[in-house]
Amino acid sequence: MTRLRRLGALVGAVLLMAAAAVRANPASEALRVRASSHLYNLEHAEALTDFRQAVAADPQDAAAYRGVATMLWLSITFARGNMTVDDYIGRVTKPNGTFKPPAADAVTGFRDAIDKAIAIARQRIGKSANDADAHYQLGAAVGLRASYTATVDGSVVGAFRAAREAYDEHEKVLTLEPHRKDAGLVVGTYRYIVATLALPLRWMAYVAGFGGGREKGLRLIEEAAGYTGENQTDARFALVLIYNRERRYSEALNELAQLRQQYPQNRLVWLESASTCLRAGRAADAERFINDGLARFAGDRRPRMFGEDALWRYKRGAARAAFGRAAEADADLRAALAVEARKWVHARTHLELGKLAIKAGSRAVAQQELQQAVTLAEIDNDPGTVEEARRLMK
Repeated sequence: MTRLRRLGALVGAVLLMAAAAVRANPASEALRVRASSHLYNLEHAEALTDFRQAVAADPQDAAAYRGVATMLWLSITFARGNMTVDDYIGRVTKPNGTFKPPAADAVTGFRDAIDKAIAIARQRIGKSANDADAHYQLGAAVGLRASYTATVDGSVVGAFRAAREAYDEHEKVLTLEPHRKDAGLVVGTYRYIVATLALPLRWMAYVAGFGGGREKGLRLIEEAAGYTGENQTDARFALVLIYNRERRYSEALNELAQLRQQYPQNRLVWLESASTCLRAGRAADAERFINDGLARFAGDRRPRMFGEDALWRYKRGAARAAFGRAAEADADLRAALAVEARKWVHARTHLELGKLAIKAGSRAVAQQELQQAVTLAEIDNDPGTVEEARRLMK
């Protein structure tokens, strides 16, 4: 069940919107394009307003309703602080169950919007069974519902069922119109994930109708990232995540460079650039990205993701610790502990402090820090941190 939970979570990470060109009127389409720019620049209120205006401009535009649903879903995940690559590359294995229930209006608004998007797409298919774009719209909407079900409701079975329908619909798009590489994002994501599951779960996925193939899945996502469609950015974010999982850090950083240029107001792209550098063992580059991001967004008054400030300090502290600047690292790490954050972030911060204490010869202090890391990591289901801290305690 843990691996299935991670399947749903990973899908949720990469299927942000998957909106393609649709038969909407020009006013609705222009509003969606503007909304997407706001979305990827972390201007969430402006994005939601534009998507709602797109709905008003064309009440039969399924993608506009899906945009509204996306923004309401993101308002929940942003408030929970689970929008980073760290949440989806295998160490934090499942939600910790301590999240506050989402706002009732966000839940109701999401369900109403996604139900409408699905109904419009099904109606179009009923009128024309081989309408490739209608199948695309249905698959994208059902895929978004699957992501919400997995990441917010925590229902693995419900997400699995919806995911199968999304996969089937986008495979049909590729059959009807092979040039529609944007449909490859959903198909490729599921193929890649199924290929990474343990054998028993992989067989379950095959029996349920999912295709596999790690390389084929990744190729489909790469083709979507190279296709000029409205989900091109989603595909690039997907590649950042998958390249990190595959330890192909240079390729992940190439995608992040394009994203920084295209969306200069997105703080989290700078943070992810630093995180990728840390995984690649490039601590100096990681610190440079953190310093640049902190300076660039010093006056930013937009809402912060839950625990975001702690993440910035923890990442810079880890980078400074990696190349021996112990005093500065200690200051950053303690600053991270002084502000609210996900427990896995504080756990890894204590782990770094434990390492610093070991290097300084303070074994008693190290034991205290490492025990704190174990306690917090166990609460937030971060077994990698538990394992490393216990190893250092011996």
